[in-house]
Amino acid sequence: MRIAALCGSLRQGSLNRKALTLALRSLPPHCEPHVLDIRGIPLFDGDVLARGVPDAVGALTEQIRRCDGLVIATPEYNFSIPGVLKNAIDWVSRDAAQPFDGKPVAILSASPGPLGGARVQYDLRKVMLFVNAMVLAKPEVFIGAAAGKFDAAGECTDEPTRAFVGQQMRAFVEWIDGVRRMRAPG
Repeated sequence: MRIAALCGSLRQGSLNRKALTLALRSLPPHCEPHVLDIRGIPLFDGDVLARGVPDAVGALTEQIRRCDGLVIATPEYNFSIPGVLKNAIDWVSRDAAQPFDGKPVAILSASPGPLGGARVQYDLRKVMLFVNAMVLAKPEVFIGAAAGKFDAAGECTDEPTRAFVGQQMRAFVEWIDGVRRMRAPG
């Protein structure tokens, strides 16, 4: 099972990149994670799109299309979705056969604050609903006070966090199987 992974932060040492790494390590052994990169995605511009899809956007779109599910870990910027993540979603969703349609998606967030990025998840769920993604409803993962839950090497030192993220990833794999069955003909 191919699982694509997308981080809403560009910073290499971000808490959400650490949370995404934890999520991918928590996947069952039959899953093959693929970390996607949104660094080369230009700002969305209809004039650029009119001239053709930029290579970085086309590559990201194909990577998402080829996966069985997508895990997104994202910080909350100003109570909402980071611009780089929203921009990448906007570009990918412009494809004639946009790959979010029917795609199982799991969302998690980490924050130094107590809410763990709750507000970003609600906004991101709305956006993913619009592109017809099949977002896993539960368990939701909000890693609050995350700075104290990961060590300098990026390893999660908090057993309850590891357990909860593991529960979400197991539920996500079951969700992917359920969506497959639901969309299967006959």
